[in-house]
Amino acid sequence: MTEPTGHHPELFEPLHLGPITLRNRIVMGSMHTGLEERFWDTGRLAAYFAMRARGGAGLMITGGIAPSRTGLLLPFGAKMTNRLDAWRHRRVTRAVHAEGGLIAMQILHAGRYGYTPFKFNVSWDKSPIHPFQPIKLNDFMIRHIVRSYGRSAELARRAGYDAVEVMAGEGYLLNTFLCPRTNQRTDRWGGSTENRQRIVLEIIDAIRAAVGPDYPIIVRQSIADLVKGGQTWDEIAGLARALQAHGVTAINTDIGWHEATVPTIATSVPRAAFVKFTERLRDEVDIPLIASNRINAPDVAEEILRRGRVDAISMARPLLADPELPVKAQHGRADEINTCIGCNQACLDHAFVGKKVSCLLNPRAGRETTLVLSPTRIARRVAVIGAGPAGLAAAVSAAERGHRVELFEAGAAIGGQFAIAARIPGKEEFAETIRYFTRQLEVRGVTVHLSTRATAENLIAAAFDEVIVATGVTPRIPDIPGIDHPSVLTYADAVLGHREVGARVAVIGAGGIGFDVTEFLTVEDSPTLDLKEWEQEWGVSEDLTVPGFVTTPRPAPAARTVYLVQRKAGGQGRGLGKTTGWIHRAGVKMKGVEQISGARYDRIDDEGLHLSFPDSDTPARVLAVDSVVVCAGQESVRDLVAPLTTAGVQVTVIGGADVASELDAKRAIRQGTEVAAGL
Repeated sequence: MTEPTGHHPELFEPLHLGPITLRNRIVMGSMHTGLEERFWDTGRLAAYFAMRARGGAGLMITGGIAPSRTGLLLPFGAKMTNRLDAWRHRRVTRAVHAEGGLIAMQILHAGRYGYTPFKFNVSWDKSPIHPFQPIKLNDFMIRHIVRSYGRSAELARRAGYDAVEVMAGEGYLLNTFLCPRTNQRTDRWGGSTENRQRIVLEIIDAIRAAVGPDYPIIVRQSIADLVKGGQTWDEIAGLARALQAHGVTAINTDIGWHEATVPTIATSVPRAAFVKFTERLRDEVDIPLIASNRINAPDVAEEILRRGRVDAISMARPLLADPELPVKAQHGRADEINTCIGCNQACLDHAFVGKKVSCLLNPRAGRETTLVLSPTRIARRVAVIGAGPAGLAAAVSAAERGHRVELFEAGAAIGGQFAIAARIPGKEEFAETIRYFTRQLEVRGVTVHLSTRATAENLIAAAFDEVIVATGVTPRIPDIPGIDHPSVLTYADAVLGHREVGARVAVIGAGGIGFDVTEFLTVEDSPTLDLKEWEQEWGVSEDLTVPGFVTTPRPAPAARTVYLVQRKAGGQGRGLGKTTGWIHRAGVKMKGVEQISGARYDRIDDEGLHLSFPDSDTPARVLAVDSVVVCAGQESVRDLVAPLTTAGVQVTVIGGADVASELDAKRAIRQGTEVAAGL
């Protein structure tokens, strides 16, 4: 990696952590990939980190590795307990060092968040978001865990890791000791602040004794639990000071528990929303501080560092989305960065159900050895029809391999469904993906035809070697009497402003699009929330004496009266994302939306939307609304497939044109990339 060129100078200033020197201030924070558990995935894990080392990250931190079998995240999960474990991890550290990178191993005892029936915690209390009740640790067990951290750190050093990070946040074991919410013990490990913090400090002492005086120890300290009964600021500051006194090299700040009712890393969270908590810690300690959560762009990171109260920036998912983020930012190519949009769909949603982690925007993440865009030996002429996520991924990836690509889009701009999503409050980041693909089309030399509806005749006459049909979807119009009433409009018309929406609205369909449209309609007349408004909306307290920094949410009033209606009985939004669905459900509830399930749409007329409930005793009713927005699914647009296939053209169908049952950008972008890799 060459020397800095003047772009983002603060971000690319070296940082000393004890005996090691980070080449820049970018830290790839810990994120479990699912590749840590099995020895046969070690090569894939090594390639995953090596690619990000090659992309210029200053320091990378592994997913959580258990110090003992009592702390596993998953059955037979990742651990560092013996020399065989250390030997296996040497493959990872050697791959990183070969690329000039540095890597730390995170030591994490899962506590009650383990997905195992054999787990231990500070108390008998079960996690509200995980199965199985934990076993309460006794004094002997706690002392064993303390020793296991020291042994694990020593083995990590033998494995070639440049540092260790102790996870003491997010509701895992050590965090549950720190918080009165979960620590109701009356022995020497509970009660007073000193007792609750004892295990963390004894672990640091055990690690320092095992690895020597200079080896870097980082602590991932929770500085805002965002749960009732969490730590106060005085307790957090006191622990930070004690960590420094016990020889900790740096503090990597952590925000929120997994069970918190405040979003912390979703796309709706304002950028750098929690940096002020890290900056407050500067008045307490002199060791390096690493800020985290929703910092996804180099200019935001540069501004934070310029204020001089933070020493480094943690970017976990941003380096999942674009492994080359550091080198692009350093050399004035920030406009080429594939910016993380905080969707969670292929990363955290996968991690929390035991799947291998990847990235919606970068399906090659976690598949560095299997999904490879190697240069082609024979350049082919490729036509891609449709500039939604699937078509854009296919066009850019095929051009990256060296094929000659032409992209045809019937509309006046690229983006497809992402252009609609970018208008949803809290999903503005989706516009970054359109920006990225716009730039990549230029960089890769793709010929783009906008406002051009490709026809089978023209494509056949042009004699392309390959035609990729990514023509997407069109809203499905259900067969309801009165569906052609003037009050009825599609979700695309409503969001894009093609037609005016009234003050009282019924939304038909409570899937992902129905929730998005409902949120759009309830806040459409309000500007994007600034940080202060967002904190009030979700109940983040400015009072540092409030445990956990949570208070009663004060959402702004809804811009409209909205009814969200679905045919299916039962709760709405069950199919939404594992880690973000609760945010959408809570947002709709906060705006006072009436949710109606088990409904039959009888008709739409001047009175409004007529509903009946044939499978329950609920009486029929009329929703006196001005507008009815249809979010009842989609239908594939495949008009080109049959004539092209009949003419013998090599056709591949991807994205919504392939399957339209539920919009799935993750599948669409993955398909586009895979098709290009196979050309």
